[in-house]
Amino acid sequence: MNRRQERGAAALELAVLTPVIVLVVAVLVGGARVWFARAAVNDVAHSAARAATLARDVDTARREANTSARSGLSTAGLRCSEQSVQLDLAGFGTPPGTPANVTAHVSCRVWLADLIGWGLPGSVEVSGRAVSALDTYRRR
Repeated sequence: MNRRQERGAAALELAVLTPVIVLVVAVLVGGARVWFARAAVNDVAHSAARAATLARDVDTARREANTSARSGLSTAGLRCSEQSVQLDLAGFGTPPGTPANVTAHVSCRVWLADLIGWGLPGSVEVSGRAVSALDTYRRR
């Protein structure tokens, strides 16, 4: 092939590759947004577990953990269509001097249109789990 036959080939290659490059970038951005949501929910679960361990009794622990989770999801900018906070507060039933933990599991169903922003249908559930230790020698 000589140079005359290759004329315009670069423009054609660019026209073919541009949509592919745009699609790859869009998928990367969308994946990053989903990853951010998962990381945010994991941080919220950690905050909820920590808030529960600072409480003196089970009822206060449940209330503080729920409050912490709801405010954390709001602060992270996640608009959950469904959200749940599940707590394992069995550690409050152990006597002082016995090591115990509190576990928080936070889940949030987020619409893809809100998360990624391109009007995509459907939703994705993001969840996080965290464990926080109760003070071993504190009265429960």
